[in-house]
Amino acid sequence: MKKSIGATTLVYPTPVFIIGTYDRDDKPNAMALAWGGICSSEPPSVAISVRKVRYTYDNLMDRKAFTISVPSEKFVKESDYFGIVSGKNEDKFENSGLRPVPSKIVDAPYVGEFPLVLECRVTHVTDLGAHTQFVGEIKDVKVEEDCLDEEGIPDVSKILPFWYSPSDHRYYAMGMNLGEAYHAGSEFRQKRIKECSPTIWAGHDPEG
Repeated sequence: MKKSIGATTLVYPTPVFIIGTYDRDDKPNAMALAWGGICSSEPPSVAISVRKVRYTYDNLMDRKAFTISVPSEKFVKESDYFGIVSGKNEDKFENSGLRPVPSKIVDAPYVGEFPLVLECRVTHVTDLGAHTQFVGEIKDVKVEEDCLDEEGIPDVSKILPFWYSPSDHRYYAMGMNLGEAYHAGSEFRQKRIKECSPTIWAGHDPEG
């Protein structure tokens, strides 16, 4: 039996995104963020939600651009640091020893040491209440060459991203491969098709 725990911001997994922006003085800043994810495939877009009191909020409003750097497991401490201090008070890049790399595509920096980077231009801004949602069109994705497989596809086992648990405030590794998407559930699809008419089984499968 399930027990109600009330309306709360709880879902698994939540990402660890490092949002790169410039302030009005061209100072690079990095912010750790968990409220975000892909929101459109055409145009390719990602949404992030930021509180108005955050240093990054004004940067986003002014520059209309951001990057998402996805850290690997070995950068847990640096990533956490990006989320517990404000860029108003500390130079996060200098203190962490990580490099801000200027994007050549959007007006924002990214973390040079992190294996996966999305470069985004803000297209929509929506006030949600406690947070403001920024939708960024993904203009380019950069991946370290040693994190690609033989076909040039990003290999998650080499990128080694990790995720944040909002219930116990801890970081967790992603875990093992459980199966291939769009194939793991095929046995149920075949069962449904066989139960339908011969016409459908012949290949005239209606839209699900």
